Amino acid sequence: MPASPAASGQAIALLRELGAAGIAHPGGTLLAHVQRVQARLAVWDARPALQLAGLCHAFYGTDGFPAALLSLDRRDELAAAIGVEAEGIVYLYASCDRKATYPTLADADASFHDRFTGRARIPEPQLRRDFAELSAANELDLARIDPTFREKWGSELLALFTRFRPLLSQPAWSACHVVLALDPTPQD
Repeated sequence: MPASPAASGQAIALLRELGAAGIAHPGGTLLAHVQRVQARLAVWDARPALQLAGLCHAFYGTDGFPAALLSLDRRDELAAAIGVEAEGIVYLYASCDRKATYPTLADADASFHDRFTGRARIPEPQLRRDFAELSAANELDLARIDPTFREKWGSELLALFTRFRPLLSQPAWSACHVVLALDPTPQD
């Protein structure tokens, strides 16, 4: 099921208003990137809230892309556009301290480290899956668009998504393997 066209439209309007169309990003602009991430999640049949989170995943910046469109004290503005559930996924994605969280994310009892608060928590299984799927969609977009990025980070990303595999949908895992593996034959 596709994300709500109204919510997507509101999010795109907010992205434009906050300058995402003018922020350089591999493959063009930040706006073009987040739209490709949303589209990839839709192809994978991600639920609507996750698709909207994909469109908005960079609103608060990330551990790998620090340019924030909104400050955290304005979270309610994004929630009004895309819904509380989708905004929660955006916050989770943006807040991830990757170095502390990535190694054990697939473990059910592993802590998720929030780079904004310095606190750790154990997210519900659905949020872990959402985070992993969004991470894959984001990184695969960069690897598809930028051969230099893929060459530099492809094997490391494949190792990461292999660890995340229990959290990824079959379409997401297949795409990871096809885009990042030297042997593009999906493994089951």
